[in-house]
Amino acid sequence: PPAAPPGSTEAREAARRIAAAEDERLVQATLGGSADAFRHLVERYQRPVLSIIGRMVRDPALAEDLAQEVFVKAYTRLDTYQAGRRFSSWLFRLAHNRTLDHLRRRGLQEVPIEAERDGESWELPIEEPCAAPQQQTEGRELGATLEAALGDLRPEYREILVLRFAEDLSYQDIADVTGKAMNTVKVHIHRARKQRAAALAARGYDPAAP
Repeated sequence: PPAAPPGSTEAREAARRIAAAEDERLVQATLGGSADAFRHLVERYQRPVLSIIGRMVRDPALAEDLAQEVFVKAYTRLDTYQAGRRFSSWLFRLAHNRTLDHLRRRGLQEVPIEAERDGESWELPIEEPCAAPQQQTEGRELGATLEAALGDLRPEYREILVLRFAEDLSYQDIADVTGKAMNTVKVHIHRARKQRAAALAARGYDPAAP
């Protein structure tokens, strides 16, 4: 049969299966004593883990420290990972639990939204790599607006939007990561999107605009 069009649901699902199979191979190699295999796992997931944690705590330096703790814990507890389960969901659950534990200890206090990482804000990538300069500028402005709107949300709402729309996780995967019932996940996503739309509107941006 012909290959599924790039970006289609079928193509994304095929890519997920390939990635999951590679993750399991790397996990088994790590358990077999290969430090190089675990290094590859870190390289594959360092950015999404840092993104999830960073958008919850809004402190780049802290996010890097927590991410490092998550990978150390993942390494020491890798034998508890169950084959057949998505490794990404298992790893994101560790990141979720460690970050919530930190936020609870701090009473959900957060640093100002303007916090930056090496001079770069926690902006969602908007523009295409080959976009014209004007489009890139507009993309950066939109990314900053979206990021500011995310900053207005509760930490768990920020996390759930990142998991759904940046990491493309299914409702079931998000339920596995957060430990919430699937219906609760759907309700939280609905509320988070409404709150983000209100935050965008307050900044003069039409949430319904393309």
